Amino acid sequence: MEINRMIDHTILKANAAEEDVLKIIEEAKKYEFFSVCVNPFWVSLAHEKLAGTAVSTCTVIGFPLGANTSEVKAYETKDAIANGADEVDMVLNVGALKSKQYKKVLKDIQAVVEAAAGKVLVKVIIETALLTDEEKVKACQLAKEAGADFVKTSTGFSTGGATVEDVRLMRETVGSDMGVKASGGIHNKAEAEAMIAAGATRIGTSAGVSIMEGATGTGY
Repeated sequence: MEINRMIDHTILKANAAEEDVLKIIEEAKKYEFFSVCVNPFWVSLAHEKLAGTAVSTCTVIGFPLGANTSEVKAYETKDAIANGADEVDMVLNVGALKSKQYKKVLKDIQAVVEAAAGKVLVKVIIETALLTDEEKVKACQLAKEAGADFVKTSTGFSTGGATVEDVRLMRETVGSDMGVKASGGIHNKAEAEAMIAAGATRIGTSAGVSIMEGATGTGY
């Protein structure tokens, strides 16, 4: 697969204005990225502007802390679908995981998977920078058990982003039948290719244009 079709072109900053979102959308159309990833407020706009293109609309759920209740995450998911989302990236309940409340973490993911009802693809952000390797493995196992489609490294809003080592560990844990999304801190083509070599099947980045043009970008 060409690298452009592995990129979720991302704009999630709180101060992103409509013109910034529209710019990302036009870039995604130009380079035929897999999707644009926007905050829920912008989903309907992205869906409208991307109609008839090969670019999907992705949004985030329980973002960026993952500490919302499962009921709120499920409602967010249904609302995103109603507004035209094709994919949702939910943040796992990191605090519950670290408290070893595994049944609650499982049910939290399942709530989003059930709300998605097979209509949209579900990715689970495990926020690797906050986890031990043991916790990363457990998070991936729970996401797989819950029926999610992908595990994802990071929100890009915590203490660190994707690393090759984490992507490799996640791929080893989930096997070949789940997607692995590397996100956060991927600024150029070499970094993206290293993540893909480690097992990533999707790249979340705000530097999609830089990656395509052989430059080094900044940001998410």
